[in-house]
Amino acid sequence: MTPRSTLITGATQGMGRALALDLAPRGGTVLLHGRDRARLEAVAAEARACAAPGTEVRTYLADLSDLDQVHAMADRIRAAEPRLDGLVNNAVAGGGAEPLKREVSRQGHELRFAVNHLAPYALTRGLLPLLTASAPARVVNVASMGQEAVDFDDVMLEHDYEGLRAYCRSKLAMIMATFDLADELRGTGVTVNALHPAHLMDTPGVRAYGFTPVTGTGEGVRPTVRLLLDPELATTTGRYFDRFTEARAHEQAYDPEARARLEELTRRLTG
Repeated sequence: MTPRSTLITGATQGMGRALALDLAPRGGTVLLHGRDRARLEAVAAEARACAAPGTEVRTYLADLSDLDQVHAMADRIRAAEPRLDGLVNNAVAGGGAEPLKREVSRQGHELRFAVNHLAPYALTRGLLPLLTASAPARVVNVASMGQEAVDFDDVMLEHDYEGLRAYCRSKLAMIMATFDLADELRGTGVTVNALHPAHLMDTPGVRAYGFTPVTGTGEGVRPTVRLLLDPELATTTGRYFDRFTEARAHEQAYDPEARARLEELTRRLTG
């Protein structure tokens, strides 16, 4: 039950690249996103080299820290692709090599919140017409077990900034948005789930922050692909998984008032 067309964001390194190399041999169409043209074409070449006969591999270039580029990429995909059966929002801004240095996006939003929450929200919204037309379809949001409550008095962490805290807040925001979109899309044939794929995978982001990796990217690929392909999960939606097991996210994810506040803010910031 391989989706005929799957988009992977952040496909040029880490788990995104591993996902691309896992899906290409399964056939269908694999759409790869990255922000560096040379790295994106290199991964596409790797995917084509291991792809099943007839597999299509296409690339989409965009910097997810710029919402204008996110919207433009969604427009290009809707115009060019006949269908989209799976979307893996995998691209991530980690804690950073200089965690006390606060960075902002093109629109002036805190960088982790922008890349890890606003961008996948805007991209998924922009691709909903294609996803619903292709139903059954699945959205998989790559979140994290690292979660911290969003402070609505300082959403952009302008005070007491630290990169890992910003990352954990952005990942909880992603999970909260996952639950809301799943509720909205019930009955459409499009499912939306989030997961923590694996603990401290060997990725550039993990190493940049100073953590020592404890697992390979393949450990994260397996539970992610399961959410994307497993026939037994065809109707499962609005859930958070810790690898293969359904788990409970941070308590704020189940607070209706907090979710409503985040949804209103996110809609306003993403236009």
